[in-house]
Amino acid sequence: MNAYEQLDAWIDAHFDEEVRFLQALVQVPTDTPPGNNAPHAERTAELLQAIGYQAEKHPVPAQAVKDYGLESITNLIVRRRYGEGKTIALNAHGDVVPPGEGWQHDPYGAQIEDGKLYGRASAVSKSDFATFTFATRALESLGAKLSGGVELHFTYDEEFGGELGPGWLLKNGLTRPDLLIAAGFSYQVVTAHNGCLQMEVTVHGKMAHAAIPDTGVDALQGATVILNALYAQNRLYQSVTSRVPGIKHPYLNVGRIEGGTNTNVVPGKVVLKLDRRMIPEENPAEVEASIRRVIAEAAATFPGITVEIRRLLLANSMQPLPGNKPLVDAIQKHGRSVFGEEIPTSGTPLYTDVRLYGERGVPAVIYGAGPRTVFESNAKRADEHLVLEDLRRATKVVARTLFDLLG
Repeated sequence: MNAYEQLDAWIDAHFDEEVRFLQALVQVPTDTPPGNNAPHAERTAELLQAIGYQAEKHPVPAQAVKDYGLESITNLIVRRRYGEGKTIALNAHGDVVPPGEGWQHDPYGAQIEDGKLYGRASAVSKSDFATFTFATRALESLGAKLSGGVELHFTYDEEFGGELGPGWLLKNGLTRPDLLIAAGFSYQVVTAHNGCLQMEVTVHGKMAHAAIPDTGVDALQGATVILNALYAQNRLYQSVTSRVPGIKHPYLNVGRIEGGTNTNVVPGKVVLKLDRRMIPEENPAEVEASIRRVIAEAAATFPGITVEIRRLLLANSMQPLPGNKPLVDAIQKHGRSVFGEEIPTSGTPLYTDVRLYGERGVPAVIYGAGPRTVFESNAKRADEHLVLEDLRRATKVVARTLFDLLG
């Protein structure tokens, strides 16, 4: 057998073990919020130690985590050094949105049914804790002379933007890889993604009894004027197109509205939380200034209200760096061989913490275990699942890629 066949054979022989590894990770909740994710890092470190991998534990200071709106974060780094040469980092995040309603399977049961593993984060992105760990083990099983090294980065802040995940590791000089593969899906190599601006808009009016509404100022009616102005912008965004395949146009979503005290009280305060996705061609500062202007102009048409605007998150888009070509070429070559089809490059309308590596000059791609689309996996919805055959094949692609770059 050649080296690729040996890698594939090792992964096939250890695949049941890889699935059990993933099940153990899914069974420890990491709902964010509230974001008490240190226990999952501890469990991950235990699982890694059982296979002979020592994970460095890097807890983020408690006050920083609290100020961020979370409860606990411990990021992990596993360093596997083989000799002089490039360091390839493999990053996946363990934090995930809460399961929500409508599940037919236990969101933390990690049940397997019809070749699919069900559970919150089974697809995004605890799956790639397994992909990357077992690809690295397969690489080492060859006993071949290797150069450079691999680092596993398992972090816990992607859902809130990544600043206390990869951002914290990079800022504190705990890692400086030469290349990065980050958690993704199996049927495309993602080289670019949208940016994201999240804002909190608080509309203040004046509470009053519903029987005498003229003595108050209805914050909800004021908020409705602002919402209509924002949604009008959303229609305009459809004419702004991106040149990046896989990314269409900017869009805006108001995902949360809170306000009022009772049905018989004129609302004195309403809070809106919005999410504005930015295509790679847009300037984030200009986008934010435009939204603030739209809100201010709309508010000015409704006498009596005042508005506070607070930025919650500004995540830049990911731009492809020229140095990512060896990663792209290797993944496409082996994806074609293992999956039997072309694995195209594309952008994604998602935003990720991979941008933080790119901002520090680390060429990166997004690739891992998962379906053709987020929708197919039910990621962030009820009954999230991973097709286990995608996990097997993606592990082979990543292992072969590591061998090409380090062998």
